[in-house]
Amino acid sequence: MKLLDISVLALLCCWPLLAAAQARGTQKRPNIVYIMSDDHGYQAVSAYGFGLNQTPNIDRLAKEGVLFTRASVTNSLCAPSRAVLLTGKHSYINGKIDNNAKFDWNQDNFAKILQKNGYQTALIGKIHLNGLPQGFDYSAVLLDQGEYYNPNFMINGVKRQIPGYVTDLTTDMTLDWIAQRDTSKPFCVLYHQKAPHREWLPALRHLKEYTSKTYSEPQNLFDNYEGRGTAAKTAEMNILKHMNWAGDNKVPPAVMDELGIKEYMRWDKAAYEKNLGRMSKEERAAWDKVYDPMMADFKRKYPTMSQTDLMRWRYQRYMQDYLGTVAAVDEGVGRLLDFLKANGLDQNTIVIYTSDQGFYLGEHGWFDKRFMYEESLRTPLLIRYPQEIKAGQTSTALVQNLDFAPTLLDYAGVKAPQAMQGQSFRGLINGKEQTWRDAVYYTYYEYPSIHMVKRHYGIRTERYKLIHFYYDVDEWELYDLEKDPQEMKNVYRDPAYGQVRKQMHQKLDALRKYYADSEQNDAQFVRQIKIQHKK
Repeated sequence: MKLLDISVLALLCCWPLLAAAQARGTQKRPNIVYIMSDDHGYQAVSAYGFGLNQTPNIDRLAKEGVLFTRASVTNSLCAPSRAVLLTGKHSYINGKIDNNAKFDWNQDNFAKILQKNGYQTALIGKIHLNGLPQGFDYSAVLLDQGEYYNPNFMINGVKRQIPGYVTDLTTDMTLDWIAQRDTSKPFCVLYHQKAPHREWLPALRHLKEYTSKTYSEPQNLFDNYEGRGTAAKTAEMNILKHMNWAGDNKVPPAVMDELGIKEYMRWDKAAYEKNLGRMSKEERAAWDKVYDPMMADFKRKYPTMSQTDLMRWRYQRYMQDYLGTVAAVDEGVGRLLDFLKANGLDQNTIVIYTSDQGFYLGEHGWFDKRFMYEESLRTPLLIRYPQEIKAGQTSTALVQNLDFAPTLLDYAGVKAPQAMQGQSFRGLINGKEQTWRDAVYYTYYEYPSIHMVKRHYGIRTERYKLIHFYYDVDEWELYDLEKDPQEMKNVYRDPAYGQVRKQMHQKLDALRKYYADSEQNDAQFVRQIKIQHKK
């Protein structure tokens, strides 16, 4: 045999090993799937143990990875939370202080940085930020809040209505993009569900099951807000008093008129007609088959129902539709995990599940979010990455959505810009980092506005929480989360907490300085919001 033939034969024999080595080299950096739902309270993830519902697929991430029990947000509102995710900077730094402020896509974000460092990037689902997304090779985003049935998507800047149920469509598009990607590069896809955002319309396949369920009431469903300040007493988030009858509870406008029920929000009946009006004839028939008998029963009972009965009825209606929409989100997570495994991507792909913030599921009698109280501040966070994250972990670390951008960049082997204010928590999960922050900082600005939650800022430590409500009030609240986990009693003026109060003020001042916040920022945003609400 000639020398050339031997060389060729040797090369051919080694080719599988060389190809495998090259494959390992291209896959050294992990793929990233970041799943964010909208308004998904941690109480509605069964891995957290509240027993409201079952989310077996989301729970898989906890069984095979890590569950964070004290993850929180910096501003409990949809669009600002997404801006913090992208930029790794507080709202008063990235400029997206509330849902009305414009977001500047020209500023840096972690997707742009990954893109520049060889990652393929995609954004699919809800982003709720104005303008064409930057930093993504592919984007298919819902317009504004999006619709549950037959939604409109802006696909790479081109509007298109797609028939189907939004949660399923968002999953379909995400899996299609992963399947059609350039396999020579690592990828990062932001897979963002609209659900379970208000107004809640479950998938047809879940209607009968979830509307037939009865849910346990939270202990403080009938909270009268004694022991709290003005903010809790004046917020407009009470299920009985402030939830919409048609749009939220699905009471037909004609039934409202017949029973003399007045709209609380001027868009109540319009929301009902708009949301159900997007359905096809067949979809609407399937919907009415389930809801018409339920509303006929309500119509018979309403004249003799007490305020307590009405609160309980409205709570059940809320939970049935809200948790019904969560069911499809969980199914989507299952489809994704199965797809990754079937395509050999499960071992080298980081999968994160979280929400843009927490949500009230009847606690304090409320729905929605915004407050710094626990159900709103905290958010579900579960992460799976078999190559580095040990299965079955639970972390009590005070991580925030501020930390997502630097953490994802860390996993990708890219240094986070100095301007990012968050920290990578990768070392917490793999055991290499033993120390972490002992307090988180929070701000909220959207007032006066829907739900009338007053502007406030504050800090949370492992045990205590200090909140300052300002603008049209000047009130402080202090909670001992160990003795009062439901935050029913403000102990700010309690002499027994004098030393704690002093220490928390010192810590708050230090954090405001560390994160470059100030009273000047508060005053600036007060002026901006006044102008917005005058227009």
